[in-house]
Amino acid sequence: MILIAAIVALSLLKYFEIWKFAAMSWGWVIALAVFAFLWFEFIEKWLGLDKRQANDEVAKRRAERIKKSFKK
Repeated sequence: MILIAAIVALSLLKYFEIWKFAAMSWGWVIALAVFAFLWFEFIEKWLGLDKRQANDEVAKRRAERIKKSFKK
């Protein structure tokens, strides 16, 4: 999510020609967008981060369900 926010921020700063970002090349913004695409489509899956996050959510729900059932 930080990558997406950085891409949006850089795009806006470049488009509105704010401070030193006016002289910056659009190539940096495009390169960051390409890196974000590669990260979310390939690297994250290759490292297993997408599955790990899903498993953590399932484990959290399971723990809450167990707590709830023993609470009664």
